[in-house]
Amino acid sequence: MVEVESTELSDVKIIRTKLFVDARGHFMETYNREAFAAAGIRDEFVQDNTSLSTAVGTIRGLHFQSAPFAQAKLVRVVRGRILDVAVDLRRSSPTYGQHVAVELTAENRLQLFIPVGFAHGFCTLEPNTEVAYKVTAHYSAAHDHGVAWNDQTLRIDWPVDPQRAILSDKDTRYPSLVELPDYFP
Repeated sequence: MVEVESTELSDVKIIRTKLFVDARGHFMETYNREAFAAAGIRDEFVQDNTSLSTAVGTIRGLHFQSAPFAQAKLVRVVRGRILDVAVDLRRSSPTYGQHVAVELTAENRLQLFIPVGFAHGFCTLEPNTEVAYKVTAHYSAAHDHGVAWNDQTLRIDWPVDPQRAILSDKDTRYPSLVELPDYFP
């Protein structure tokens, strides 16, 4: 069973799947193509990824890929806790430049579906946080882009002091939203 809930940005969805508990522990079907399609998510996933962030305050993002390798994502936390963020980059969208932030944890077992046309990033809220996500297109370095995580126009309330945030070198060099080319007209 899959429950799909729209967020403030209606194309970004919170996914709840049924948890089956017995004396051995629990079981959860995190993805079922037929159940997701019945719930309105018909994207076909082609690659699974995981990341492990050892320190609290690690920020990964805000990432996206451009066409023809643009990706929708289905994100969940296997261990730990994150603030997961999606930013609308579709210039013709009435929510262009707006974002949604959802806390995903191993305990709440929520998943976030982020469609094509959105940048994605997250901040770890616990040490040794492991994030798993499915994508609808394979990785392409030539189509890999991002937006500055700390762009003030986005007004993202990251739960970390900017001076203490841990980022990759690549993530520190992304342009602001206003400097970003029109990847999703």
